[in-house]
Amino acid sequence: MSATRPPNRLFRLFAPRASALLLIALCALSPLRASAQVTTVKPEIPLTAAQEKQLEVLLPDLRCLVCQNESLAESRAPLALDLKYEVRNLVAQGKSDAEIKQYLTARYGDFVLFRPPFDPRTWLLWLGPIGLVIIGLLALLWNVRQSRKPKATTTPTVDPAALRKLLDE
Repeated sequence: MSATRPPNRLFRLFAPRASALLLIALCALSPLRASAQVTTVKPEIPLTAAQEKQLEVLLPDLRCLVCQNESLAESRAPLALDLKYEVRNLVAQGKSDAEIKQYLTARYGDFVLFRPPFDPRTWLLWLGPIGLVIIGLLALLWNVRQSRKPKATTTPTVDPAALRKLLDE
């Protein structure tokens, strides 16, 4: 006698349909799970008037990491709000602008700064536009010089006999 029982007819009949219904139900409910966001309320960090001014000056110089060319002061992205809170915390600790920027670039790279430092890694970024303007001006100057040069034209030789024959006709 066997220890396992063969599946009954009812199970074989409804098992494929039940799994399909379960899959449909999961797919229908998945957008609800995706739209749920956990928002945490962070306590407001009190700042002095001087620290508020420092924060006001510092935030426009920092780039939002998820927005395209938007500063932290303008951005409303959740990551930007977290980063603003972090910067506010650093300002409350008495850190200088340079220390805060150094902390952020150590974590996120030079991309977090709207004005990256002038160093060997960023020379092309700073000097590239100037180089393109110089190349464009040189090309324009060369083109103007070429157009002002008198073009060497060769005058066709005229056969006097052929010319007289044409005039006589």
